[in-house]
Amino acid sequence: MARKKEETMYLITYRNAKDAKVVTLKAKTVTDSSLGLSFVAISDFLFDTKSVVINPEEEDQKRQFEGMKTLHLSIYSIVSIEEVGEEHKGLKFKKDKSNLVVLTLEQPQPSGK
Repeated sequence: MARKKEETMYLITYRNAKDAKVVTLKAKTVTDSSLGLSFVAISDFLFDTKSVVINPEEEDQKRQFEGMKTLHLSIYSIVSIEEVGEEHKGLKFKKDKSNLVVLTLEQPQPSGK
């Protein structure tokens, strides 16, 4: 019997803005958001439908994300994004945000004379 290959999926852990609880969400797609550099777009949500045991948190998430096309999360609320699955390819963003330069507001201290 051939084993079905596991698809790549992402486990996104973030702090919910409504109640400040830490939530983990499963999704197939994580991309850069059209809202700007400080947002990540999450879509194609995954929920466990084969389990006999009902998880109340997952049932709440199912109701919350039912009919939602894309969730745009601020990078400041995201705790972690884990890529799982046998054939994961890595996150690829359309706009590479790794080359951003952050300027500090501190003024250089004059030499002591």
